[in-house]
Amino acid sequence: MQIKDITQILEDFAPLSFQESYDNAGLIIGNNKTEVSGVLISLDITEEVIDEAIELGYNFVLAHHPIAMGGVKRFNGNNYTERIIIKAIKNDIAIYAGHTNVDSVLQGVNGKICEKIGLKDCKILDPKKNELFKIVCFAPADKAEEVRSAMFNAGSGNIGNYDSCSFNIEGKGTFKANSSANPYVGERGKLHTEDEIRIETVVPAHLKRKVVSAMIKSHPYEEVAYDIYALDNIYEQAGSGMYGELKTAEDELTFLRRIKETFGAGTVRYTNLLNKPIKKVAVCGGAGSFLINKAKSVGADIFISGDFKYHQFSDAENEIIIADIGHFESEQFTKEVFFELLTKKIPNFAVRLSKVNTNPIKYL
Repeated sequence: MQIKDITQILEDFAPLSFQESYDNAGLIIGNNKTEVSGVLISLDITEEVIDEAIELGYNFVLAHHPIAMGGVKRFNGNNYTERIIIKAIKNDIAIYAGHTNVDSVLQGVNGKICEKIGLKDCKILDPKKNELFKIVCFAPADKAEEVRSAMFNAGSGNIGNYDSCSFNIEGKGTFKANSSANPYVGERGKLHTEDEIRIETVVPAHLKRKVVSAMIKSHPYEEVAYDIYALDNIYEQAGSGMYGELKTAEDELTFLRRIKETFGAGTVRYTNLLNKPIKKVAVCGGAGSFLINKAKSVGADIFISGDFKYHQFSDAENEIIIADIGHFESEQFTKEVFFELLTKKIPNFAVRLSKVNTNPIKYL
């Protein structure tokens, strides 16, 4: 098992194209061709986590938070970031971060929060835009099913709870092969008319090349005619935050106490109670204050996140309850997301959750 095999699993699950512009997700330290002795999973990367990996004999540390978000200009060991990088390199330890890209997928950070709370019918709170394309190709009628299936298998045609979605129109294709061509149908130098099917299907940006490659490989024509259109549609399968509903509505304080216990929060800071049962819940791991209006717009009774500043609590405006459970507390179960993914894909490989508590915040 090489580093590239591990990163491929991680990036099939949460494509790096989903990360925010400020982020630094992906392989930060390490060579893709290095063999992996074991994977240690942590929320953050600290010197203690690197020491733990060394003690275990593991050379791959997988974390949620990147060790460096901005540029690192010097490696003098004058701060913890520099010391961690130096120690990792000296001990041939690779470091990989799955950050905002893992925040963005349905079964990622926020999906795990929803699971812990017990929410059902969960959806993305703020779906991504400019992520969808329509691919149109033209195949001879007797080969259309083969081409269409290849495109579906490569990841196209998924719309919400439906897959294998396409639109197909019968028509006539014309072409004339030159003297250098090797036509599937027709003759060189003669205009040919062929019964063809126009196949239209949607594809997310991160799978576009894969689908085009599958289409060309499965297509019988020497030269494949196809079009790609950018769509303005939102992509419901990825984005920021999530929301869902409790099976049974709960009293506000009862719910808040349950959340405090579930996430082991040292404290829960919350806004005015609205004196009505909580049924619809919106969540965002980490710092989610930017989603408060989205939470209101979907009719959530409460919005759970972390890192709210003093004045941001006022944005609740007695329309919703804001509950700040802490940054670490909201994202701590991301380790389980990684662990479940890797142990499912490579069940006989050494994967372990770090025993180091990396939360820098303490409570009295």
